[in-house]
Amino acid sequence: MNILELLGHPVRLRIVHAMRGGRTFTTAQLCARLSDVSKAMVYRHVDLLAAGGILEVAEERRVRGAVERHYRLRQDRAVIDLDTAKSLSPDDHRRGFANALAALVAEFNAYLDRGNADPVTDLVGYRQHAIWLSRDELNAMIGELRSAIAPRLANPPTPDRTRYLLSPIFFPIEEPPADPESG
Repeated sequence: MNILELLGHPVRLRIVHAMRGGRTFTTAQLCARLSDVSKAMVYRHVDLLAAGGILEVAEERRVRGAVERHYRLRQDRAVIDLDTAKSLSPDDHRRGFANALAALVAEFNAYLDRGNADPVTDLVGYRQHAIWLSRDELNAMIGELRSAIAPRLANPPTPDRTRYLLSPIFFPIEEPPADPESG
């Protein structure tokens, strides 16, 4: 299974999200974190991610005669690189976007289904803005966002930190204006 297929499923994306930050979990612990997903499905997707090299066994322990595996995410493998992105068809992009949205909706529903969810106190945001940008302005804004986000990706979990899912999405919603000099 290629990287696109491995990361192109909402449940597998949610497992990858759960594992980020250097965390290790057993499949049973992942089942508890993804309580809205059947145990059989979590086990199946963990097996696929491990077989595909996205997850690796960090530790094995004997527990009541069975082997309990603790998995860790391989950050270097859990990405779709630029060459792969360039090779995708419009339908591949459509499927990838739909899967990313499905994972996002599932994560948001799981958050709201917790007994103590408080979107206002938790500073939940899901605004959308339509902004006019030149290519240079878009590149500058993406660079600024990366500069703000990248250092925080390395934050380890601590008792005073809450894990947030951040999903920047950019795409043009109109055709670019025709160049008057090219006509």
